Amino acid sequence: MSRDTIHSCSRCGFRSGQWHGQCPACGEWNTLVEEARPRASGERARGRTGSTKHAGGRARPAPRPLREIGAAAAQRLSTGIGELDRVLGGGLVPGSLVLLGGSPGIGKSTLTNMALGHLARAGGRTLYVSGEESAEQVRLRAERLGPGALAVPILAETDLETVLEALAAEAPQACVIDSVQTLGAAELAGAPGSVGQVREVAAQIMELAKARAIAVILVGHVTKDGALAGPRVLEHLVDCVLQFEGERERPYRELRALKNRFGSTNEAGLFEMRQGGLVEVLDASARFVAEATRAPGSAVLAAMEGSRPLLVEVQALVAPSELEQPRRVVSGLDRNRLALVLAILHRHGRVATGGADVFVNVVGGVRVDEPGCDLAVALAVASASRAVPLSGTPRACFGELGLTGELRWVGHPERRLREAAKHGCREVIAPPGSGPGACEAQTLAQALALALPARAGRPHAVA
Repeated sequence: MSRDTIHSCSRCGFRSGQWHGQCPACGEWNTLVEEARPRASGERARGRTGSTKHAGGRARPAPRPLREIGAAAAQRLSTGIGELDRVLGGGLVPGSLVLLGGSPGIGKSTLTNMALGHLARAGGRTLYVSGEESAEQVRLRAERLGPGALAVPILAETDLETVLEALAAEAPQACVIDSVQTLGAAELAGAPGSVGQVREVAAQIMELAKARAIAVILVGHVTKDGALAGPRVLEHLVDCVLQFEGERERPYRELRALKNRFGSTNEAGLFEMRQGGLVEVLDASARFVAEATRAPGSAVLAAMEGSRPLLVEVQALVAPSELEQPRRVVSGLDRNRLALVLAILHRHGRVATGGADVFVNVVGGVRVDEPGCDLAVALAVASASRAVPLSGTPRACFGELGLTGELRWVGHPERRLREAAKHGCREVIAPPGSGPGACEAQTLAQALALALPARAGRPHAVA
């Protein structure tokens, strides 16, 4: 074992000079990981502003009131991609670390190539570090992204020391490292991508990025469950965590901020994958509403993606099941939320689906994570179960369902109503207090009566 490394428990923090299968402190198995030994205090930077000296000559920072701290507004770097800038909070902040995760083939490299290409075309200094692909492979992808992408300098390297030297020498304003799991520190014995390696790589990159004011985008792998791979400390180290979602078989991609120290985590960006790269979808509502089938099992949801309203189609299919335990298959929604809505629909809407397979899908590959989708799911399932389309002119809906069958208020109803009216949905079933222009319903039963008046009073079950 190298004298420059130490083994630390990822659970309790216990440190040991040698590896143990079981942590002597907390008793957990296989939690000790190799990492770089902490540097002595004399090796750290000294002489910070506002510090004092004490015994031993080491600098000690003096606490100061927050009112005495000058806070200058950060000059952000625009990536030239409006949806990406909006999710970031206005652009890249110099000296910040952004972790971008997503499934393989979803378009992470395409998005980062396009961002660096726009910056290079605007005269910014950029650098692309590729640890997974050769420079020739990256060029083949960049050829379809425009001339700006071909002007980005590239370094195909997996050695951390070499990458740090290149960053210090080139001093780019923005850098992409694709991916952080491929870099390895020579002083650690673990393979690249291990817990100790990822933690040490991220820490050294962060130290250099903060010192040189370099905006760094770290591309990260994800697990089979969709969570970011690597130690949890990686998400704590970075300033912003972005998740790129979507289905590879479908053109739409969604970018969400899971953490953002310089902006809101409520924003989301929508893209469409085309031959020439990712294209921003500025008016997705018009496309989704135009493609809505209006058939039994179809409902238009007025959802909120951050601060932006979005109309999406929710489709449901209810069919007799041949299984002892009927299937509940959902795409674009939380499966547990569907189970909750089905229980409320059975108890308070007299629509029984206990013996049926229920399939619910948000059309277009979009994912909706808000309680306002409950009513749309309930109406779509009831419409599919009764084989009757929603009545009236093109209508939309939104609202949260309570366990006692009441329809509950959700945020930003005025924006949802304006978006629905803008795209021809003049009848919107909404909770009480949503404002003028809404067909308000107090309970789920009233909402079903408005949407399915011909069958609203008849109980129905699928055998």
